[in-house]
Amino acid sequence: MQQQVANVATAETAVAKMTLEEEAKRKKRLWALGLLGFFAIVSVGTFAYNEYYIYLSVYLWFGMIYGMCLQYGRFCFSSAFRDLFAIKVPRMLVGIVIATLLFGAVSAPITAIGLSTFHAAPVSSHAIIAGVFFGIGMVIAGGCASSSLYKTGEGNMNALIVILSLSLTQALFADVGGWANNFVPEAWTQSAAARGLPASINVTDGWVDQYLAGYVWNQPAVTYAEVLGMSNASVSGAFVGNLLVGIVVPASLLLAVVYVLYWRKGYRRKQQKAGKDVSGFTGELAGYWSMIIANKRTAIAGLILGIACALHMLVIQGLRVKFGFKNAGVLLERIGWDFGLSVQGTVFDPGYWYVTTQEAQWVGWTLQKMGVENLDNIYFGFVNGIPNPAINPADWMSFALIGGAAIIALYHNEFKFKKPTWETAMWSVIGGAFMGIGARLGLGCNVGAFFVRVANGDCSGWLFGLGMAGGAYMGVKFFNWWTERKLAKEAEACGL
Repeated sequence: MQQQVANVATAETAVAKMTLEEEAKRKKRLWALGLLGFFAIVSVGTFAYNEYYIYLSVYLWFGMIYGMCLQYGRFCFSSAFRDLFAIKVPRMLVGIVIATLLFGAVSAPITAIGLSTFHAAPVSSHAIIAGVFFGIGMVIAGGCASSSLYKTGEGNMNALIVILSLSLTQALFADVGGWANNFVPEAWTQSAAARGLPASINVTDGWVDQYLAGYVWNQPAVTYAEVLGMSNASVSGAFVGNLLVGIVVPASLLLAVVYVLYWRKGYRRKQQKAGKDVSGFTGELAGYWSMIIANKRTAIAGLILGIACALHMLVIQGLRVKFGFKNAGVLLERIGWDFGLSVQGTVFDPGYWYVTTQEAQWVGWTLQKMGVENLDNIYFGFVNGIPNPAINPADWMSFALIGGAAIIALYHNEFKFKKPTWETAMWSVIGGAFMGIGARLGLGCNVGAFFVRVANGDCSGWLFGLGMAGGAYMGVKFFNWWTERKLAKEAEACGL
């Protein structure tokens, strides 16, 4: 009798626990719908106020799609390289390369008809050096720039610290001068001064200003199509030069190397244990394909991400033609929000998916409001501006990216606040700082300097990726050393 009572009580407890869990899931899904409704209200309300706000809403909704894809596919460049170098698992890296290929395939026709908003970046060794800084930082921080945004949407406060550190470092580094000018080559100073920039830009008083105007801007900004003598806005240039030569060939070679070094041996061992034939070309092809489809969730997210990135460029270009401007600075001026425009009347308005610059603008705008001059340097004052985050198109994209990730995380019951420890917070700050420096040296991050550039045939994209891989390798080696050192000290303290 007592056993029956106990069994009934246990069953009732289990039912009550399941009921509570279901209720918690229901509440999270309501929060997800609430966030979606909030973004809809913002879009409809601002459009009703002024039709120009539809331009900002395009950034918002595509940002939300990016956040959803990143969270669903668990896209993270840091995880990709860390898994590859630390435990020899290439799934995430393969997923990222596939997403890049898909993005390139969808971008090619848009480029061919002349409606792409993409512009190539300067090509030189600076991209590799910048990538090294960024690669080290993302491994130390435990997340790249884009993954830190989507992880913040999941409730990870370590990721938020990374974003804050990355943003603050970018803004401060862009304005660094004084002692740093002692490390500026004289050729940079002379070249920067000869550019004839507006008097409000103190081009010879900042390290980054002289680095940009005296060195980086002197480097060729070309695509593979242009190197081969083709026009980007042509079928041959877009599909043969940029897509085939610039993306498909190097990506295929990279995947082949990854297959041989990190996948083939394990795959063949498993198949042989199962008694399956893995000999000949057919066996190798089957192994290669198994690597490609190993992470279906990432592959699906990559497909959607690639399509969305390309469509984003198309829609933004269409609106620019409709409203008759090339940069959102004109739009903000028409609306009446002209504070923080650059000396050229521009703001950061890439026209496609980008991360890091808009986060630096948050800090620049805040510092400007606090009385710290930030409009006298090239980064903010001449190119990107520091508009109010509430009406900054790229800011809407980042805020929505966090929101989109939160919606998917809430809907799938994966949202959970994760408090940082002192140690993880320290690594987040240090890693974010390294990424901030790398992003400014490379004029972009893992998204803007690698993913978008490679997918659009920019010659500098693979260079940044090469540096990023090297930096990530060094970061993994450092953490291995740090972990072994820490364990040895703990063992010594325990008398082991």
